[in-house]
Amino acid sequence: MRVLVVEDERYMARVLQIGLRREAIAADVVHDGTDALEKLAVYDYDAVVLDRDLPGVHGDEVCRRIVGMGLECRVLMLTAAGRLGDKVEGLGLGADDYLAKPFDFPELVARLRALYRRTPMAHPPVLGFADLTFDTHRRRVLRSGLEIRLAPKELAVLELLMRADGGVLSAEYLLDKAWDAETDPMTNAVRLVVHTLRRKLGEPRLVQTAISAGYYLGTE
Repeated sequence: MRVLVVEDERYMARVLQIGLRREAIAADVVHDGTDALEKLAVYDYDAVVLDRDLPGVHGDEVCRRIVGMGLECRVLMLTAAGRLGDKVEGLGLGADDYLAKPFDFPELVARLRALYRRTPMAHPPVLGFADLTFDTHRRRVLRSGLEIRLAPKELAVLELLMRADGGVLSAEYLLDKAWDAETDPMTNAVRLVVHTLRRKLGEPRLVQTAISAGYYLGTE
């Protein structure tokens, strides 16, 4: 999952970014509505964590434009205004969910994952391929019943490959969805993560290479 965090409180934004990355969620951060709209015009986000009271373009207007542009990303409004009327108004603007500050971070993550499962191409929370299963809710991977410990980026890449149902995903696509905008586009990070993922998943190899095209799950 790739998320855009739009939060003008810089410390809060940084804490959210670090926490989401630890949950294998790629997170970009901006601090005002104008920058948010610029990011949304360039990157394909799965969800937006949107503060309502933003400098520049107000959060309400950002939400309206997301809906107006027909973007498929889900909007989770994150704001200090937690009264029922504020929630109703936020949802009426087109937000998919609403979370009032202060909040518990695990709840934020759970709500984002729930929104992700509601996307048009959503899959069940437990993914499977051959003898491999991935519980995306608990972030738990099993092969032949044995648990495999994976790092956040390895989890993110594996989830994308499993959701592709055998389709080939380019390194560029994986970089765009599992890393954030701070990543050098010329990096070999995808190749390194795939190499480590193959080693941890063991034999027979499940992550295959399509020459000059990308990676896919297959049993050969």
